[in-house]
Order: sequence, then structure tokens, then C-alpha cells
Amino acid sequence: MPLEVAIRRAGAEDVPAVEALLASASLPLNGAAEAVARAGVVARADGAIVGAAALELYGEAGLLRSVVVAPDHRRTGVGRAVVAAAEALARDEGVRDMYLITETAIDWFPRLGYTPVERAVANEAVGASVEFTTICHDKGVPMVRRLR
Repeated sequence: MPLEVAIRRAGAEDVPAVEALLASASLPLNGAAEAVARAGVVARADGAIVGAAALELYGEAGLLRSVVVAPDHRRTGVGRAVVAAAEALARDEGVRDMYLITETAIDWFPRLGYTPVERAVANEAVGASVEFTTICHDKGVPMVRRLR
């Protein structure tokens, strides 16, 4: 990751830039604004947001969502850094198991310790999320990582 990239907790003021990144990557916007403002992290470089991740909390389960990196900052460690920061935030909130569902990063998330899981298992933990109920309700690969 370039030295000039700083990771910090997201705020409501970051939502438009994160939504623009998500849209440019053809990733879903449903529920993203709320998740980013409530429990998100952003990566900034030269004053611009170049990466983000957010989570939704469901007791001891969390849903990692809206992981995105600007094209010119991919393959630099920004993605790993925002996921690690989101996981740290989840641990602070008492999350034991972090779930996600992906259609586009099926080969990338296992490098970060995520393993595929049966949809029924994920549904039991985070099935009330917009990701599982509307966006990816019949497609995508659910994955999980034990945080504690």
C-alpha cells in the first residue's frame, strides 16, 4: 500500500464518495449509505477516498459489505487494509463471525481467510440484511471468517 494512504472510520460526509466508487465498480448501492455512515471505513490518498468497506451488525455476527477500491489503487494493499480495518471495528463491536456474499471476488476473499459457507448458515446469521434479502438473494457465494 502506498505510504500516502490513510485508513480511518467513515462518516456521513464520506457517503457520496463511497457511493460513487461503488457505482463505478458496478457494486450495489442498496443500504450502502447507511452501512458506511454507521460502521464503515475509508482509505484516503491525496484527499480523495480510494477505498472503503462497511459492516452491518447482527449480534455476534457481522456482514462485511461495500468493499471497493478505486481502479488506480488496486493491487496496492488498499483492499486488504480496508477489510482489516472493518474486521477490527467488528471485533470492537463484539462480532465473532464475519460473513459476506460476493459475485466478483470469489477468489480474492479466501486469501484474507474467508471460506465458502452454505447459504442456510449465512442466512441464519445475517439473513435479514439487504444483501441477502434483495441484492444477492439467489446468487453470489456466501463466505465466513471467524474473528475470535
